[in-house]
Amino acid sequence: MKSFPRTFFSVVLSGAVLGGCAAKDFSDLDEFMEEKRSRPGGIISPIPTFKAYEAFSYSATTLRSPFDRPIEVREIAQLQAVSAIKPDESRAKEFLEQYTFDSLRMVGTLERGGTAWSLVKDPDGGVHRVRVGNYLGRHHGKIVDMTDTYLAVVEIVSDGTDDGWVERPRTIKLSGM
Repeated sequence: MKSFPRTFFSVVLSGAVLGGCAAKDFSDLDEFMEEKRSRPGGIISPIPTFKAYEAFSYSATTLRSPFDRPIEVREIAQLQAVSAIKPDESRAKEFLEQYTFDSLRMVGTLERGGTAWSLVKDPDGGVHRVRVGNYLGRHHGKIVDMTDTYLAVVEIVSDGTDDGWVERPRTIKLSGM
């Protein structure tokens, strides 16, 4: 029975507090609402229509990228004089040939079983072991030399004629992960 007076007192006190909050004067709120209702309504403009997205298929993947540096004519003449160059289309493509040359990064080297390997990181984050003789990049790039700090690659690219090809030397220097 000791808790009954406390409970009764709490209920009475709560009622008094809530009763004080129940003011009947809403004149300022009524004025505000009346002002807002008296304004003329606006017209909402329709949502703009958008053209449907039209996909574009890039069909010049075998040509030189327009973002690569053009090969100088002197270089082409010098390289063509060496031999008649042509990529081996019957060769099975290696995994790293699906990526552009500029998107590949050399991130290290290792030696296993007496064989030296370079570690190349692809744009998807995968790290791959490569050595001299492996191919990478989209232009038939063959690794011809490697050290602890770089990979030397020779690509076979079109010279712009119908059936003309030239070798283009490129390097991938060691970079951090």
